Amino acid sequence: MRNLDFSPLYRATVGFDRLADMMDRVLTSDVAQPTYPPYNIEKLDENAYRISIAVAGFSSDELNVEVKEGALIVSARKAAEEGERTYLHRGIATRAFERRFALADHMKVTGASHVDGMLHIDLVREVPEALKPRRIEIANGETIEAKPVEKAKA
Repeated sequence: MRNLDFSPLYRATVGFDRLADMMDRVLTSDVAQPTYPPYNIEKLDENAYRISIAVAGFSSDELNVEVKEGALIVSARKAAEEGERTYLHRGIATRAFERRFALADHMKVTGASHVDGMLHIDLVREVPEALKPRRIEIANGETIEAKPVEKAKA
C-alpha cells in the first residue's frame, strides 16, 4: 500500500486542501474502480470538455445525469422487460450502473445528448471575473497618501 506525505504541499500552498484530499483518497482506495460502462473524456477547448459514455441498450428515459456536491453522477437502470427472451449469446450488458466524476471548481455541465448509443455530457469551466488575474497598478512614492493608524480603545 502506498502512503504519501502531503505535508510539504500544505506548507507551501494555500487552498489546495481539496486537491490533496482527493489525491489521498484515490491513492488509498482499496476498492477496484468500476470499468462498466466504458467512457472517454475529451478536452475540446481551453475551458471546454466532453465526457462520452457508451450506453448501448439504454434509452434516454433510462439514463440519469445529475450534479451533486461537486460531483457529476451518471446512472442508468434498465426497465423490466416484458416477456421472456432466450439468448444464444448475450454480449450487450444492460445492467444498472452509477459512475461518478469529481468536478473541479467552477466546472459547469452545459448539456447532455444521447446519440447512437453514446451519452455525451458537455462541461465548461467558468471562472468568475473576481477570480481572474488582474493587473495591479504600482504607485510611485509621490502619490501615496499615508493614513494614520487608529489606536484601539481600551
